[in-house]
Amino acid sequence: MAKSHKKFVYLPIMKILIDQFVPYLAEALAPYAEVVSVDGRTLTPESVADADAIVVRTRTRCNEALLGGAHALKFVGTATIGYDHIDQPYLASRGVTFTSAAGCNARGVLQWVAAALAHLAQKQGWKPEKKTLGVVGVGHVGSLVAEYGKAWGFRVLCSDPPRERAEGLGESDGFVPLERLLKESDIVTLHTPLLREGEHPTYHLADNDFLAKMHTGATLLNASRGEVADTEALLAHSERLTLCLDVWEGEPDNINLRLLEATEIATPHIAGYSLQGKANASAIVLRALAHRLGIGELEEWYPEGVRPSTPQPIGWEEMCSRIDDHCHLLDETTRMKQHPHDLEDRRNTYPLREEFF
Repeated sequence: MAKSHKKFVYLPIMKILIDQFVPYLAEALAPYAEVVSVDGRTLTPESVADADAIVVRTRTRCNEALLGGAHALKFVGTATIGYDHIDQPYLASRGVTFTSAAGCNARGVLQWVAAALAHLAQKQGWKPEKKTLGVVGVGHVGSLVAEYGKAWGFRVLCSDPPRERAEGLGESDGFVPLERLLKESDIVTLHTPLLREGEHPTYHLADNDFLAKMHTGATLLNASRGEVADTEALLAHSERLTLCLDVWEGEPDNINLRLLEATEIATPHIAGYSLQGKANASAIVLRALAHRLGIGELEEWYPEGVRPSTPQPIGWEEMCSRIDDHCHLLDETTRMKQHPHDLEDRRNTYPLREEFF
């Protein structure tokens, strides 16, 4: 009697590319796929050709030029709140699922803003009750800034035309026309996405006209995207306005050194770089990836060893007394001005902060 031979069917192993600076994911996914750590700045069409999924950061532009030959691609995730580096219509046309980490580091950015406000108050000698804070872009981050700003005693004005239209918001809700916000605010903080097209583009939103409406002695904070503010306009108004910038046009390699020197606070795009923000970003992306690729065990995953932040109120005086222990902006400003060409290296090696409120 002839021997029978059992036939084995081997399922193809999924291949997942992950930016080397996105933490936690490689270890979590290793039992389920071939995981390749990559330099997101140097990905090529050849290196992504056989990928089932890709997880990137803002330095990787995901479009047809990069992904056109990736025929097995099912998922693209960015472990960032920004998504202007992703060609979403192209991915949709391919049936590729896309996920960003919306809101992941909102409290990290809030605490960068808090540190900037605490520094300005100490240096300029004011109390929040005497100042108007204008919040431009009232999404995940802007909503928190407005909430805490009111609790600290600021008069808060908000501007977010898409939200105002969608939700019927108006002056009774604290939303006013942008021109009024600029004229009445002592401090204006930008928290918009970068949009180059559409009804409400934000590319060079803070242009010469925008800045000219701000009164002399006012402060502009930008922790959104560098291109939301026009570098030449910022330079033109740098002697009459105080500038606090975390993001820069031309970063990481071509930031304007004159603008860098003109800023009161200058940091290397690390406003949202908290331990919890990074963990949240990885968790949001991994859960979506697991759902798309059918890895049910990971759909509720969160990094072991990371304590999620506990949102809580904090008074102005307590915040000011503690913020430098968690987010010391003057140290980063000194470092950046001394080493302006090391922005990307510092961003990649920045010691993640603990969120404490």
